[in-house]
Amino acid sequence: MGRGGRSSIFALLLMLLLGGSITGLAQAERPRLRVPRVSTPPRLEDYMRGASNANEVCVSDFRQREPGDGVPVSLATTACLSYDRQHLYVVFICKDDPAKVRARLSRREAIFEDDVVGVILDTFRDRRRAYLFLVNPLGIQADGITGEGQEDDYSFDTLWYSEGRLTEDGFIVWMAIPFRSLRFPAARTQTWGIALARGIPRLNEQSFWPYITRRVAGFHQQLATLEGLEDISPGRNWQFIPYGAFAAARFLDPTGTNGPVWRTEIEGRGGMDAKFVLRDAVTLDLTVNPDFSQVESDDPQVTLNQRFEVFFPEKRPFFLENAGFFRTLENLFFSRRIVDPQFGARVTGKVGHWALGALAIDDRAPGRSVAPADPAYGRRAAIGVLRVQREFAEQSSVGVLLSRRSFMSQSNNVLALDTLLRLSPNWTLNGQIMRSVTRRDGGRFSGPAYSLDLSYSGRRFFYSGEYVDRSPRFHSQLGFIRRVDVRQMEHFVRYRWFREGKRLQSFGPNVFTLVNWDRRGRLQDWIISSGFQAQFAGPTEIGFRRSESFELFRDLGFRKHETSVSASTAWLRWLSLGGSYRFGKGVNFYPAPGVEPFSATTANGELELTLRPTAQLRMSQVYLYSRLGTHGDSLPWSQAQRVAPRGESVSVFNNHLFRTKLNYQFTRELSLRTILDYSAVLPNPSLVRAEREKRIAVDVLITYLVNPWTALYVGYTNRWENLGLDPAAPGGIRRLGAPTHSTGRQVFVKFSYLFRF
Repeated sequence: MGRGGRSSIFALLLMLLLGGSITGLAQAERPRLRVPRVSTPPRLEDYMRGASNANEVCVSDFRQREPGDGVPVSLATTACLSYDRQHLYVVFICKDDPAKVRARLSRREAIFEDDVVGVILDTFRDRRRAYLFLVNPLGIQADGITGEGQEDDYSFDTLWYSEGRLTEDGFIVWMAIPFRSLRFPAARTQTWGIALARGIPRLNEQSFWPYITRRVAGFHQQLATLEGLEDISPGRNWQFIPYGAFAAARFLDPTGTNGPVWRTEIEGRGGMDAKFVLRDAVTLDLTVNPDFSQVESDDPQVTLNQRFEVFFPEKRPFFLENAGFFRTLENLFFSRRIVDPQFGARVTGKVGHWALGALAIDDRAPGRSVAPADPAYGRRAAIGVLRVQREFAEQSSVGVLLSRRSFMSQSNNVLALDTLLRLSPNWTLNGQIMRSVTRRDGGRFSGPAYSLDLSYSGRRFFYSGEYVDRSPRFHSQLGFIRRVDVRQMEHFVRYRWFREGKRLQSFGPNVFTLVNWDRRGRLQDWIISSGFQAQFAGPTEIGFRRSESFELFRDLGFRKHETSVSASTAWLRWLSLGGSYRFGKGVNFYPAPGVEPFSATTANGELELTLRPTAQLRMSQVYLYSRLGTHGDSLPWSQAQRVAPRGESVSVFNNHLFRTKLNYQFTRELSLRTILDYSAVLPNPSLVRAEREKRIAVDVLITYLVNPWTALYVGYTNRWENLGLDPAAPGGIRRLGAPTHSTGRQVFVKFSYLFRF
């Protein structure tokens, strides 16, 4: 896109921000539900006997959102609500064949392949974000935050109560949500948004009261109105969570003064997190020597021959909670950039139409990664992030984000302005303008970046168009920005046909296109990709895709193509299976010394198998395969003769990743998890810059989890690699044939406890 096209887009954005008219959402009057106050809390046992609380209010007109749209729920569902001074109570009575109900005794938040029921609460009634409380038929919980225009955030945790029982004709779930676990305005009479939900996975069915449709873009504006809550308050909510951790490790340190050495370390660590609720709706979090150890290991990903950085999601609790307050169209705050903090403070919350997020924290990692003689040794980086958002009209907002990271004389500042505009019930415009200023090595450089996304969302038709423009001098040290010096447009269109009440529930094509240039106008990439997907009951899904593309790399142009097929099914409640296979022509981004990047055949496969022979046991196997190979015209003649004299295809590399994972849940609190990982990189050293690596890792974890903050973990890890000490080898380490040498093992114990006042 030329300069004039870019200017016109942002002129339109500016017009909309400053004075353009925004079409309001034409919403029909939403249902109202007045919840009664009770003196005696409802009990699950009463419903098991067929009795109920006479003072409660019940609804049963649940309607499908998927696969039908407005069709009555296929299995009778009733939800009964009441409240007292301290709790909101919700009881679900769900009819079904108990032999077909999917219910497992699993760890908290591992229920998304089960039947579930839940309640969604928009306590500020701002139609932008809401609490999610979900429960499976055995009472296992999952909670989160759902935000308009964002994926549901299940990193949110709070304290609430639930029970569940299978019955002769289905199941019953009881929920009690403390008001002190919620944030809402300080008013004598509360008016909230509410929805009640039931999910039946074997039917691919999602049903809600009130009726919520995909014919309009957005979920929250379709919630019902909850009335009748009076004289309630979150009250004082102070939390103190001390923790202690002990670890003993033996590992191979390749950075020893006189070469690689074995080290043994015994470490004890303690700290505390504290939480204070201010003015009912604003939360202050403080941490001292925070517990940022990661109990759950990262899922395996292929990282070999990746041109750009691979994304690994955050899993550390302090950064996960309320992360949605810092999200914008561009990922300008990626918390994994903060490695080893000691002190931190965070403020998040809402005041009227204003949403606020602020974070101040340090990072000791930069000062620990240099030699003791370096002036930076022992110093730490200072990090701050501020996010302010103003909401207006129907689900529209403007916001600002400011981030700063400084270390010694180096610093990086990013300022971003953004807007989300709900143009109509189906059209949404999301835009962001950014500028960074970086000081490094005695110099200063700055650059802008722009991002604009326009989308249409309906039941059958979906469209998303995005334009991104980043200066080569734009830099965000705290963000996750894979590429700068780019002007990129991409479009995605999908259409689906629905067949209500049929085995084949929906199907349809989709098309994706992308083209980008650098700031000098030189073409970098283009992609044209078309696919077809079909969704069956079960749930079962199949998909096909074909892509043609071009990529410029190191001033060399490469034509690429890829064909892929994917399928997944969970037709049997004790078995789920999914996989994909992609093949075509790509690029070797990391050729061996003396070899130019060259075109290569590609093959990538993924297979995942999960068995649940009992309600307590879950076994899964994941296999990832990646291969690069030569083809007839991929190498210059001289290199081809050296590698493959007869001109036949040879392997550039093979990469295998296996993960076997076993979970056994003894009780709701006690569980055992074992992971066995195997990875192998098998390169052709004459063609690719990679070492022959083989690795086996074992990870055993026993967890006793009372609630998200009161927990005990006991773990053991060990890693074997094909490495051996050899003083004559470069670096003192030599690659062996098999991974028979332990290079790092650890035993650890970690515990934490919640004090709530």
